[in-house]
Amino acid sequence: MKNNEINIDKVILHWKTTSDEDFNTMIDLYKTKTFHWALFMGHISVEKLLKAYYVKINKKHSPPIHNLYRIAELSKLELSEKYADWLDVITSFNINARYDDFKREFYEQCSKEYTAIWIERIKEIRQWIKQKL
Repeated sequence: MKNNEINIDKVILHWKTTSDEDFNTMIDLYKTKTFHWALFMGHISVEKLLKAYYVKINKKHSPPIHNLYRIAELSKLELSEKYADWLDVITSFNINARYDDFKREFYEQCSKEYTAIWIERIKEIRQWIKQKL
């Protein structure tokens, strides 16, 4: 293998495995009522599956970006309007959980009920992406 080639299967497996680990962390955070960080980890778990799909389709490493819709777009993934909207909202969990100017408002938005709804949506979209892998 040349230096600029990658082991596609190994990279995809890495993204899938670490996505599943992050998904489990999301569930653990939800159980401990750490809702805003649970949704942040949900974002990460979806991002990693999208990056696995990007690698599968493009046969190269995924770009170092976190916008889920953009990763899907660069992967030529055909999204329903519902999933496109969900990816936009899930991407906001990354920004809102990390940056102090958004953190307090996001923390207050993340009720048990709100987080439970988005965890179910994250589960659904992850399952959909996994079927494509």
